[in-house]
Amino acid sequence: MKRIGLLAGACLLLAGCTSYYRVTDVSTQQNYYTKNVQRKSSGAVVFKDSRTGSEVTLQSSKITKVNKETFEHENE
Repeated sequence: MKRIGLLAGACLLLAGCTSYYRVTDVSTQQNYYTKNVQRKSSGAVVFKDSRTGSEVTLQSSKITKVNKETFEHENE
């Protein structure tokens, strides 16, 4: 029982640590929303667009951390 309680507490703690991002394509001003952004050695960024589920690669972008409410509102 003790292990189950610790495991449940750890899951809740980790769930609260999710980061949300708005990634803006500098050339088109298109906004994308994601929970994870990877930067390549070339300087490009790769992420999964939360609206479409598509993997997106941008050569020139602006990344802004947003709160959960903004993320959820923009993905309705």
